[in-house]
Amino acid sequence: MHSCFAVLLQNSPPSVIIVHMTARPRQDNDKISPVTVNKKAYANFELIERFEAGVSLLGSEVKSLRAAQADLTGSYARVDGAQCWLVGAKITPYQQQGQSLHEPDRKRKLLLHKSEIRRIRTKLEQRGFTLVPLRIYFNDRGLAKVEMALARGKRQYDKRRTIAERQQKREVDRDTKKYRKR
Repeated sequence: MHSCFAVLLQNSPPSVIIVHMTARPRQDNDKISPVTVNKKAYANFELIERFEAGVSLLGSEVKSLRAAQADLTGSYARVDGAQCWLVGAKITPYQQQGQSLHEPDRKRKLLLHKSEIRRIRTKLEQRGFTLVPLRIYFNDRGLAKVEMALARGKRQYDKRRTIAERQQKREVDRDTKKYRKR
């Protein structure tokens, strides 16, 4: 529910009331629906540590994201000096935009704290780590965010093991379903 309160101004006529609406605080059970999800990242990488970063976008890119016209397949993040960049993410040009269209797969600056960039850079210097974007979404304040993860590539036998574990869990859940209380 939204909370609402009215303020009666002292020097104004009694008919003038200012109403202030405050937004409902976000709770843990509220779902933030992602604009796009990188499904291959979950299948091809072992996710070690997750980060949330803001993205520097153009106005037409924000409108395209709101219309869910983005693709993270094959994209990655890179640290150059003291800045972090999202490379290979495709945001299609907005249909109703005028003459100047944005480049769909340009590098986009990620907004992170210096300490986070330093921590990410030290992990990336280790062998086998990469920074993979998992999803793009709008937070409760309406800002575009990218969820990223430090990840290590899975080998083929790791992928098979993950599939086998998922199938075993599904079978156990199916077998124990009849014993659960309804």
